[in-house]
Amino acid sequence: MASYNRVVLIGNLCRDPDLKKTPSGLSVCELRLAVSETFRNRATNERTERTCYVDVTVWNQQADLCRQYLAKGSPVFIEGRLAYDEWKTPQGETRSKLRVQADRVQFLGGAPRPQAPAPAPAPAPAPAAPASDYPSAESSPDDPPF
Repeated sequence: MASYNRVVLIGNLCRDPDLKKTPSGLSVCELRLAVSETFRNRATNERTERTCYVDVTVWNQQADLCRQYLAKGSPVFIEGRLAYDEWKTPQGETRSKLRVQADRVQFLGGAPRPQAPAPAPAPAPAPAAPASDYPSAESSPDDPPF
């Protein structure tokens, strides 16, 4: 039987990225992603929004970049695969969780833009030349003065 393990998500970060280093020096960043869907409830004809929260693990240079450029609320595109984690609690209970191992993280929100400086005030118009009773050099004696 063939299998295919691929996940594609677009959502917003629920909190700031959590960057840690392994004992061997590799970077690992934990992200918490909120992915929402909106649909119309057929029974009540009301719009309903449902949010799914997903834990994402990012490794190496991408992990460093996530910590540097992402923050709570940042929109991101995640492509990766599902990973199954299983552990024992101090009480001896077995716990498990699905998470996404990110292969690719695309930042969607763009870089924060620096504050634009206030626009400079428009220059005052040049004062008009005072009207003169004398004809200008450009006018001919045949031109009426009006």
